[in-house]
Amino acid sequence: MAKVPHPPEHCHAREILARVGDKWSVYVIYVLADAGKLRFNQLRRRVDGISQRMLTVTLRGLERDGLVVRTVFAEVPPRVEYLLTPLGTTLRQLVCGLVEWSGAHLKEIDAARTSYDRANVVDKARSR
Repeated sequence: MAKVPHPPEHCHAREILARVGDKWSVYVIYVLADAGKLRFNQLRRRVDGISQRMLTVTLRGLERDGLVVRTVFAEVPPRVEYLLTPLGTTLRQLVCGLVEWSGAHLKEIDAARTSYDRANVVDKARSR
């Protein structure tokens, strides 16, 4: 395997990977890549299991990193839309690939987890 260069100017890459790689960011990027512009509640309905607070925190982080643009319309009631930026769109293929890979390998992963859990229950019982 080739060694990946790690120059000093890339030291904060870990922080960016943490943002892009967390479970909610991946899901939000995936949904926005598929749907385009969405209002907050539309996005919340499509991101199964996310709380209002977690969606807000995730969107703020993605906006701060330049991956999502938030547009507020001066209307009553206020309307806010979210859309991937051109930079965020560059993640589309990677994120969609991860989602497709996980869907394609769910049965294998479930079988591995079951096997691991059985083995570790037996190991724990023996150590008592």
